[in-house]
Parts: sequence; C-alpha cells; structure tokens
Amino acid sequence: MLGCMNEASTKALDYFHRGFNCAQSVFAALADQVGMSERDALLFSSAFGAGLGRMRGTCGAFSGLCMVAGFCKGNLSGTPEEKEIIFSLTRKLADDFKAEFGTLSCRELLHLDEEMEDSARPSDRTAAYYAARPCERCVAFCAAKAQDLISGNL
Repeated sequence: MLGCMNEASTKALDYFHRGFNCAQSVFAALADQVGMSERDALLFSSAFGAGLGRMRGTCGAFSGLCMVAGFCKGNLSGTPEEKEIIFSLTRKLADDFKAEFGTLSCRELLHLDEEMEDSARPSDRTAAYYAARPCERCVAFCAAKAQDLISGNL
C-alpha cells in the first residue's frame, strides 16, 4: 500500500497516527534535518493541515513538502532568478504529486462536495477515518520526497 517508504515516511506516519495533521507530520519528520526543533516544526506547520486550516485547499502533506523544499532551494533575495528556482522545484513536486494522486486539492483527494466545511474541528481518528482517506499515502509520499530533497537525490 505504501510503496514509497523510507525513514522519513515512517517517522511522518508515526506523527500522523499520533494525531498530528498531514503538514505537521511531513515537516516535523524532517525537523532535525532542517535545523529546527520538533516543537518549532510542529508549531510552524500546524496551520497548514487539512488543506490550510481545514478549508480543504492544497493538501497539507504537500504543503509540508513545500516547506522542506523552501529550506533546500528557497530564495534569500527577491530576484526573479532566485525565485524561479524554488517555483520551478515546487511545480515539479506538484507534477509528481498529481501524477501519483490526481490532484493537489484536499477536497478532491477526500471526495468532498463543494460546500465549505462549517467547522474547524478535525474528525476523530478511527480505523474508518484511515480506511476512507488517502492521507497516509500522501504523508508517506511527501515525506519520502522531502527526504530525497534533503539528501540531494531530487
């Protein structure tokens, strides 16, 4: 089921199974490798889960991956040339994610209707929750890609 597993994927899934959101799970799994404490990584990425604040926009796991991409290839100046580097990488990662899952949209990944979520309250994590969602696969995929970025393999 989770064919793209590596050490970062395993660690990210552990965070996810402990109740952290998808963005937190990916980003915190690599915290030590981006020079951040676990605490700071969890806090920094906490708003990005469930498609940004449970609004079901861009997948939170993908957002966590993009945070790692920014650390690896982000710009430190406002020049178009430097910004193009991270934007090109982000587009490549998005293409890879869409090739695997069909969309970047949390709403589409979860097959939800177009109505806005009325509540910011997360769903309870049950066996049915995990069985009905691709979130574990998304978290494992994004953590593996993030590890590849850090390792220089991407």
